[in-house]
Amino acid sequence: MLIEIQAPAGRAEAIVARPSAGNGPFPGVIFYMDAFGLRPRIQEMAQRIADWGYVVLAPNVFYREGTVAELAPGGDMSTQEGREAAGKAAFPRVGRLTPDKALPDIDAWVSALAALDDVAPGPIGTTGYCMGARLALRTATAHPEVVAACGGFHGGGLATEDPDSPHLGLGNARARFVFGHADHDRSMAPDAVARLGEALHAAGLQASNEIYAGAPHGYSMADTSAFHPEATERHFQELRALLDGTLKA
Repeated sequence: MLIEIQAPAGRAEAIVARPSAGNGPFPGVIFYMDAFGLRPRIQEMAQRIADWGYVVLAPNVFYREGTVAELAPGGDMSTQEGREAAGKAAFPRVGRLTPDKALPDIDAWVSALAALDDVAPGPIGTTGYCMGARLALRTATAHPEVVAACGGFHGGGLATEDPDSPHLGLGNARARFVFGHADHDRSMAPDAVARLGEALHAAGLQASNEIYAGAPHGYSMADTSAFHPEATERHFQELRALLDGTLKA
């Protein structure tokens, strides 16, 4: 289902997925989409996580740019050509979602999740994909008092040399982290993976920080040409272990 959230710059739509069975309250999870936006694949992934026993909120982080319907990919992304065509519209939005905009939004997403029916009080989890992995990491560092689990999969730009790189806030975090990086990813090269690992270690955080061999950037997105079934299933297994081990332990 789609709901609306009062965000800093206006109304933002969000997917809410709830468990198909069982009685709440349930722990809450914020799901950060990839650059292609909220669409059926994101709904499928959010529902799969919800059916593990969570209430999942997936906000339209590009709400400043348009509604879910307005931003939805118009073509078939299952071919390389189709994915590249969709990217011409989608990728510039990523650059425009700067930290000064993203951080106030994150506050709104955390508050909105806590206000949903059947969300248990206490710690929450977050997971993000592609550019959404950056938002998941920033959520964990901006809200250490509540974020106990953070997953990031085929993320880009997590540990750059820029002064506002997401990894620089890890000293504030208290969460357990799982990162599943794409192989040969120009947006998260081996030196960046190593930089992220060093920051996690320096902060004394419990973390997994691995490259999924043979998995391309975008590997979990079954509606695109980057889909890699084996890496996708590995990510779901590791994400479930992370969430269950922190939010249900």
